[in-house]
Amino acid sequence: MKALHVVTLHTPTHEFGGPTRVALNLCRGLRAQGEQAALVALGDGFPPGGLPRRVEGVPARLFAARHVLPRFEVSGITSPGLLTAAPRLVRSADVVHVHLMRDLVTLPVAMMAARMGRPLVLQTHGMIDPTRNRVAQAVDVLGLRRVLRRADAVLHLTPAERELTAAVVAPHRTGPAYRLVNGVTPQPMRPARPEGGPPTVLYCARVQEGKRPQDFVAALPTVLERHPDARFVLAGPDTGALVGELLALARRMGVGHALEYVGALDHADVIERLRSADVYVLPSIQDAFSVSVLESLSVGLPVVVTRTSGLAPDVAAAGAGRVVDNAPGDPDNGRRVGRAVLDLLDPAANAAASQAAWRLARDSFTLDAVVSTLRGVYAAVRERVSAAPVRRPPRQPSGRRPARVP
Repeated sequence: MKALHVVTLHTPTHEFGGPTRVALNLCRGLRAQGEQAALVALGDGFPPGGLPRRVEGVPARLFAARHVLPRFEVSGITSPGLLTAAPRLVRSADVVHVHLMRDLVTLPVAMMAARMGRPLVLQTHGMIDPTRNRVAQAVDVLGLRRVLRRADAVLHLTPAERELTAAVVAPHRTGPAYRLVNGVTPQPMRPARPEGGPPTVLYCARVQEGKRPQDFVAALPTVLERHPDARFVLAGPDTGALVGELLALARRMGVGHALEYVGALDHADVIERLRSADVYVLPSIQDAFSVSVLESLSVGLPVVVTRTSGLAPDVAAAGAGRVVDNAPGDPDNGRRVGRAVLDLLDPAANAAASQAAWRLARDSFTLDAVVSTLRGVYAAVRERVSAAPVRRPPRQPSGRRPARVP
């Protein structure tokens, strides 16, 4: 089976974060289980002529990004080359799996696949919900609602995401809904921190407003009062241009010496940072099912997450970390995060949460299990399409051979 995964963007510093990481993980997992899977995306930030043909072992067709609507950031980039090649790539795939957002890449490809009658799976990553933005509303009318209704499967991470996506097309219904959680490759348990060594608290995600890195920084005074030697490490691409403000905030609070920004990391460095930390903090109010939190759990690193996180119930039930309330503008956010970190720096609590985190990832969120579920969805989708007489494959244009999935 040939599965074509279409995602908006890949960069050397992984600035697009979760959707691209999930797409790569799923492609790699599918290939490990004997399927053919490839990635199609825009590439940005690479040297001229330097677009890779494989990403972390996954065959990839990357097309140079053009920033045609800069004010819309990632939603305003596209590639004429990708859109020209897309019909042939779609035609050659057995399943077209689109990591959908309101943009000029994934939405046009999804519309093509639906129009051509190809088996279409949409995965929304918590990015498709009702909006008051007029431009986004126009996008919904012009195509988004149509592809959500015509899709052969619409994947959601949580029941809340399914309801929000359904509200976009109401009073109509989306295509058949399936739950697919994110998964990670099992990792060895991280080593215990040497007794008496300085603790390390880690944030490793895109540095942008919705992930609330300012609440990570605001937790420093609370933690340093009890652990004056603690180190706070801020890692990830500065997609919100916030790092300068965060470092200045730490200096104003008199704790700048304890905060280090290490920039964007490749995946191997991310895992190494997780293995060497004592607590992972992600105070995000926008993540439906954070891959970075899952990767933390996979190495046995206790986590501090917000109650709105899709993983919060699992973390709380397993005892794999702490769950905190976090509302934008609440001056107590930092203190709440700091108190949760202090709880997990207690040696006995840290050891218990570490074991619980590692077991949770192994028992509930392995990539192999997720990919097996996805293959079942693909089988149902292909059966549904083959049984539908109205969905005929389009005629091949004369004189042209279809592009092959890489």
